Amino acid sequence: MGEHICGDNTVHQDIIDRVSGTMPDEETLYSAAELLKVFGDPTRLRIISALCRSEMCVCDIAKLLGMTQSAISHQLRVLKQARLVNTRRDGKTIYYSLCDEHVQRIFYCALDHVME
Repeated sequence: MGEHICGDNTVHQDIIDRVSGTMPDEETLYSAAELLKVFGDPTRLRIISALCRSEMCVCDIAKLLGMTQSAISHQLRVLKQARLVNTRRDGKTIYYSLCDEHVQRIFYCALDHVME
């Protein structure tokens, strides 16, 4: 039960000093945590998975995922606010795509991790 408790209470100051100089500041960590929360929803992950393969409009995503356009639109709004998706207008149709390769890498790293 106590396997996560230090046995001899020795503080290794050299390690603490080395690590503390490389840690991100609190604001950056907060922003990263907020980003990861967006990835914490299975519907949003399904949308990201689809957008990894092709840009798509709301109608196509809704049909692919078997959901309403309203539900997809809501999730796309969250993804857009988190700067994970971009939009492109073609006439009356708005197409969604991933912002950059970082989004795809985060998604595929998560999949790789859980499939190990």
